Amino acid sequence: MPVIATLQRANHGSHFRAYGLRGVAALIDPFLGGDHAWMSAPTFPPHSHDGFSAVSYPFLDSETGIDNRDSLGTRNLIRPGGLHWATAGRGIVHKEVPAETGKTVHSLQIFVNLARERQNIAPFALILEPQDVPVVQLPGAKVRVPIGSFRDACSALKPPTEVTMLDISLEEGVELAVPIAAGHCAFVMPIYGTARVDGDDFGHNELKLPVFPALDTPQAITLQALPGSAKVMLFAGPPLHAPST
Repeated sequence: MPVIATLQRANHGSHFRAYGLRGVAALIDPFLGGDHAWMSAPTFPPHSHDGFSAVSYPFLDSETGIDNRDSLGTRNLIRPGGLHWATAGRGIVHKEVPAETGKTVHSLQIFVNLARERQNIAPFALILEPQDVPVVQLPGAKVRVPIGSFRDACSALKPPTEVTMLDISLEEGVELAVPIAAGHCAFVMPIYGTARVDGDDFGHNELKLPVFPALDTPQAITLQALPGSAKVMLFAGPPLHAPST
């Protein structure tokens, strides 16, 4: 049975709103938290991270991409459907703003822990362009695989922490079973619509999501879109039991 985690609403003026996942790192290890956000203007000044990775993923329905800059000298456009993985390690400073002022970035930023022995490594960035994200097309379902694998699709991005991140779109009534490896925890974040997850309904405007603790045996999470179509993000990975900075 899943554990139900609570999301928190966050707003910064009229140009940034988010559903934030905070305070449940022990449940979702190796993940630390994250934000499902809408941003239409620069919101946060340059800021530092250390000891973990910050992963930015603008959804395909974003009106614009993300202009990313960091203290490594990186400046790149994170286009809708692409992914940017910033491994902070011993420390990185970055800033992310909408590439076109007044247009809205609909995105996800997830924070992923590093193993204890890697938390002080030199920072680096990994970039995955939208056209390089594998897609599994099934009857009534589409699964983009920016990180990890699903069925015969495997992302080319090799992050410093073993995780899976799936962008799943379902038509009404379609059911999809997603296998979770033994020893991996998982959680499902609704992005739009209402998804039935192992028999319970989770809507994108509700402040809750299901978390599946790691088991000694493989498990499967059953997803279904009811009513109407739905999109969810599914995350999985083996717990690190490492300190969080």
